Amino acid sequence: MQDTCPKCGLPRELCVCETISKEAQKIKVYTIKKRFGKLSTVIRGLDEKTIDLRKLTTTLKSHLACGGTSKDGKIELQGNHISKVKELLIKEGFSESMIE
Repeated sequence: MQDTCPKCGLPRELCVCETISKEAQKIKVYTIKKRFGKLSTVIRGLDEKTIDLRKLTTTLKSHLACGGTSKDGKIELQGNHISKVKELLIKEGFSESMIE
């Protein structure tokens, strides 16, 4: 018996719930200044229930070669990576018009 998605009822291989949720989210990417003048990039507006934040954080950290964490529904990356993060989020399937 195949695994089915509880939301759409399709088999897991054909499920489009995550794709639809990625396109509908309003994501905000900005930098903040931490202690000792260090910059940190923050990604806010991701829905924890539909997207695996840990997996996305790991992907971003490996592509950007930086440290970071995901907590309280936001992702924090060490350094100023705004333009690179936007490109990577678009490659991951998020809508370009929904990223600020």
